[in-house]
Amino acid sequence: MQDVLTLAQAGGTPPMAGVTLAHYLFVSAAMFALGLVGFLVRRNLIVMFLCTELMFQASGIALIAFARYHMEMSGQTFVIFVLTVAAAEAALALALVVLLFRRRDSLSTEAWQEMRG
Repeated sequence: MQDVLTLAQAGGTPPMAGVTLAHYLFVSAAMFALGLVGFLVRRNLIVMFLCTELMFQASGIALIAFARYHMEMSGQTFVIFVLTVAAAEAALALALVVLLFRRRDSLSTEAWQEMRG
């Protein structure tokens, strides 16, 4: 790994030289867009939860791509915090989904529209 970093910093041709920052950002933007569309279109709570996780992962890819592009570790460190928040959100969301399913025997958001205040 040290050889790759030294080669990249020296201006040499690192492995996967044809893959640029734009490629990673395109994949990240596509994943985020899919997650956003899935969250807005679907009405199943579990699918909505999975779409938010997809958006978290897309932001993580973008952060790691920028960190690699600028050759510093701050983006990768921030991704660890994003993953920690995503894990906490996953635990709370799954507990809430189980509770809601036990009360109404449905995971559709239309069954919970009356809860609006």
